[in-house]
Amino acid sequence: MVTVGLLYPGHSAEDDYPTLEARLDGAVKLPVVITSVGEDAHRVDALLDLGRAERLAEGAAELKPARPDAVMWACTSGSFVFGREGANIQAAGVAQALGVPASSTSIAFVDACRALGVERVAVAASYPEDVAQHFVRFLTAGGVEVVSMGSNGIITAAEVGTLLPEQVVAMVKAADDPDAEAVLVPDTAMHTLEIIDDLESAVGKPVLTANQVTVWKGLDLVGPVPSLPGLGTLFATRGKRE
Repeated sequence: MVTVGLLYPGHSAEDDYPTLEARLDGAVKLPVVITSVGEDAHRVDALLDLGRAERLAEGAAELKPARPDAVMWACTSGSFVFGREGANIQAAGVAQALGVPASSTSIAFVDACRALGVERVAVAASYPEDVAQHFVRFLTAGGVEVVSMGSNGIITAAEVGTLLPEQVVAMVKAADDPDAEAVLVPDTAMHTLEIIDDLESAVGKPVLTANQVTVWKGLDLVGPVPSLPGLGTLFATRGKRE
């Protein structure tokens, strides 16, 4: 069994991971450690504070007894606001603290697009426009073109965590564009792991969500990613790696 440790900020959709672990019946272990949060706000200054090295180091120390094979900083906005270099520094700090490979959700989005051969995407963001544009820039720097972007102006992760499945589906459909090869949903505060297939059916193309790519990248850090049911196109091809 592979153990992917997750550093997750605050409380919103952290239950997505144990729910998935139970559904996979022992195929993957996903221990979650909740990292400290200053202000729950999708605002750049608050997000820079959220992703501070000290917060990640404290979480890494708490995660150590779980003996993970890999670790993910399971936060999109708290990584992409630092840019790619800053996100790499975050991951390197966690990796050094635990002695295992580490990455983050923002990096996972770029790597997942590469693994699927996706170059043009639509973004269905829960964030306000200015924060969502940081994600667009992060993707662009990684060679992923954003052809359309919907920002929904939700300020707190707590509110995102209350979105119903039909609201998430509507958000994804509204953001889609005919030129997009996939739709990206960048917020680990959003419950998505039980509705990936519904999201893909709604738009007829791959949908990559934050919690989905976080699990995928954690497995990818360890070895070939197994085919897992109910997790969409990204998990449909056994051993697909880039």
